[in-house]
Amino acid sequence: MAGTNSFDQNVDRYEAWFIDHPLAYVSELRAIRELLPNGSGVEIGVGTGRFAAPLGITRGVEPSRPMAELARKKGIEVAAGVAEHLPYSDGEFDYALMATTVCFLDDIETAFREVHRVLRPGGSFLIGFVDRDSSLGREYLERKDKSVFYRDATFYSVSDIITQLEKAGFRDHRFRQTLFRPPADLTETEPVRPGHGEGSFVVVQALKST
Repeated sequence: MAGTNSFDQNVDRYEAWFIDHPLAYVSELRAIRELLPNGSGVEIGVGTGRFAAPLGITRGVEPSRPMAELARKKGIEVAAGVAEHLPYSDGEFDYALMATTVCFLDDIETAFREVHRVLRPGGSFLIGFVDRDSSLGREYLERKDKSVFYRDATFYSVSDIITQLEKAGFRDHRFRQTLFRPPADLTETEPVRPGHGEGSFVVVQALKST
């Protein structure tokens, strides 16, 4: 995972973003929740549990020990590991979530194949990410060299993600989008709308081929 040391050493700065941008955070949670299925799930790159805990996801995998410790305090069962080598059995889950994680993967093709492996036939893979082609995505790209977290990140467009999902054997894509204004400018939560191309934060749901 790109920049794991940055997360190890800057947990407080990571947590501060959610505290400083509560309306953006809640908007992202709502977008994910609209596509989140029932059943046994796992968050890959669970971090401090900021997404898993409110979404009711009780299992996760995380390479950063300090972040994993915070997630465990929220009641999440966290396994040490990375997306490219998931410490789970074949067909173990009904769904998997990556929330703001995909840009930090070392090898997106291998990671998506691993997600496919640990899902049951017909299982759902949800990815919440900042679209590279959005206004916020372009801002992150311009500032990435100055960012503690994003300097080693790889940002993706929606079409990039769809290409990788199809390579890994996923189909039947569904979308939600939110964050139509900059997070710092929000005075209320943002709406969640179907599709993509307008909101900076996009959630893609795809199904494992049976």
